[in-house]
Amino acid sequence: MRRTMERKPDWLRISLNTGEEYKELKKMMRGRKLHSVCEEAKCPNIYECWSQRTATFMILGSICTRACRFCAVTSGLPTELDLEEPQNVAESVRDMGLKHVVITSVARDDLNDHGASMFAATIQAVRELNPLTNIEVLIPDLGGEPERLQIVLESKPHVLNHNLETVARLSDKVRAKAKYDRSLSVLRQAKELRPEQTTKSGIMVGLGETKEELIQAMNDLHEAGVDIITIGQYLQPTLKHIQLQRYYTPDEFAELKQEGLRIGFAHVEAGPLVRSSYHAHEQAEHAKKRQEPAAAE
Repeated sequence: MRRTMERKPDWLRISLNTGEEYKELKKMMRGRKLHSVCEEAKCPNIYECWSQRTATFMILGSICTRACRFCAVTSGLPTELDLEEPQNVAESVRDMGLKHVVITSVARDDLNDHGASMFAATIQAVRELNPLTNIEVLIPDLGGEPERLQIVLESKPHVLNHNLETVARLSDKVRAKAKYDRSLSVLRQAKELRPEQTTKSGIMVGLGETKEELIQAMNDLHEAGVDIITIGQYLQPTLKHIQLQRYYTPDEFAELKQEGLRIGFAHVEAGPLVRSSYHAHEQAEHAKKRQEPAAAE
C-alpha cells in the first residue's frame, strides 16, 4: 500500500514571511558558515522566528551520527569540527542583539566527549561578547555520562534542555540509540550536579501514544526535576520518516497544558506548532516568575 502525507488541518497553516529580516539572517548564517536547527530540521516556525531576528544555532556541524526516525537532520559520517564556531556564534548573537539565544547540536557519538567541550566553549564565547544575553542549550544525551554533562553545566547555561521526545513504549521505535530512561537520567543528573539549574524537556504528540502514556511521561519528567516542558505536534518531514498517526486539536493541547500545570511544572508550552525553542525567552521568563514565589516559601 502506497504511503501518503496526510493533509494538514487549518490550525497548522503557516504564513510564509520571507521579508528583509528573514533574508538578512539567512545571509548572515551562510556568511559565517553557521547552521541552524530551524533550517536543518525543517521547523515550521522558521519564517516567524527569523522575521523577528531569533534563531536556534546548531553547532558541531550539520551531520548527525544518529538517524532518529522523526528527524529531518541529515545523518551520516560527520565532518571535522570548526574550531571558530563558538566565536562565530557569539558574534552572530551580538549582531542580532539577542536577549535569549538557544544553542543545540547534532549528536556526535564519534567524539570522545560527544561534543560537551564545544558546548562549553560556545556558551563561554557567547557570554563574553553578550554578558546580558540568556543562554539556553538543547543537548543530546551525551551518552549518559555525568562527566560530559558536568562540562556543560560548569559553563552555567541559564536553561539546560534535553528532549524526551516521546513516551516510553514508542521511544526505541522513534529514536535511534537514545533511551527513554537515559534521557530521564540526564535531566535528573543535571539537577543533582547543579541544583539551581533550570531544566527543560519536550515531547512530540501524534505518533500513536495514548493520553495515559503522555501523562506518565509528564510525571516522569517532573519526578526528574524538570522545570519547563514543551508539547508540540509531530509533523512528518518526508514519506521516509515515521508515519504520523493523528493530529491533535488546539483543545487537546490546552488540556495537556492544564494537566502539566496540575502535575507541577513551572511552565508548560503546549500547542500544534510548539517546538523546544519556540518563544524560548518567554518560556524561561514565565518559569522564573513562578519559581521565585515557591523558592521564597
